[in-house]
Amino acid sequence: MAYLDIHQLNKQFGATSVVQDFGMNIRQGEFVTLLGPSGCGKSTVLRMVAGFETPTSGAIHIDGMDMTSVSPRKRGVGIVFQNYALFPNMTVQQNIAFGLKVRRCTDSEIRRKVGEMIELVELAGKERFFPHELSGGQRQRVALARALVVEPRVLLLDEPLSALDERIRKSLREQLRDIQRRLGLTTIFVTHDQEEAMTMSDRIFVMNKGHIEQQGSPEDLYTRPATEFVARFIGNYNLLGTQESHALLGIPVTGHLAIRPESIRIFPHDSGEPGGISGTIRHYQLLGSVIRYRVDCGDIALHVDTLNRNAADLLNAGSAVRLHIEREDVREVS
Repeated sequence: MAYLDIHQLNKQFGATSVVQDFGMNIRQGEFVTLLGPSGCGKSTVLRMVAGFETPTSGAIHIDGMDMTSVSPRKRGVGIVFQNYALFPNMTVQQNIAFGLKVRRCTDSEIRRKVGEMIELVELAGKERFFPHELSGGQRQRVALARALVVEPRVLLLDEPLSALDERIRKSLREQLRDIQRRLGLTTIFVTHDQEEAMTMSDRIFVMNKGHIEQQGSPEDLYTRPATEFVARFIGNYNLLGTQESHALLGIPVTGHLAIRPESIRIFPHDSGEPGGISGTIRHYQLLGSVIRYRVDCGDIALHVDTLNRNAADLLNAGSAVRLHIEREDVREVS
């Protein structure tokens, strides 16, 4: 049974429809991500769940209770924003305690719960620091602790890591997911970063122009994109139109064929490998552990990813090659 049930949610600002017939069911303790480009409506959905925006139509239920018109304070929802939203004149301890004071908890209860949160987010020794004295990653952990200390039924995360540098972002991803699992929190995470979505989520909802384009596990979305939009947004698929599909692979389609660059095998033309598609390497990029080749096959360009195992195996620009593409690695998308 769904713990958080969002049913046919719509939101209009004047004549502009921002969210259209949005629906999703989330199990208790599940980590779900809304993934999509800027302006697709994902943050608006989050704000409606939090109660900061009123739906034009539709319903939001948490643990069987209709929360559509309930005030934000009474929903039992915690939210963490991209910009931290900390009180600059309060210490770490005071920021985390704020929600408990609003709820009129006793001083002893506040001390106990704040102490537990400080340990949980690994900020011991920083209790009396002010936000300007902390790093970006530390400020985000204070914001997370402030949201968690009130024991929310649902945790909402609105691009909380996007303002941080890559190294800190990866570390906080792991810490955030670990805390979410330990506490069993039902969580909605909003991001435009596909790597974040793929590494953190139980399920991903890909959004496009206010509606859900496709939903599923990270593996499902990556290996079985249903539409051209999802294939372009998840991974680095090669997309072939009707004429290209027939010319290159002899496969008749009415939409597009999507081929993952790492599923294409590449060999020097004189390697002795039989069959395949003839091509010429136009250029390549070194992406750490991956080499990404652009291969021109007549008028059709394909990207091919291989592991960067040995510098001696690098194929130079201008090299003649053969490509092998297995039919089971080709996906038809609408």
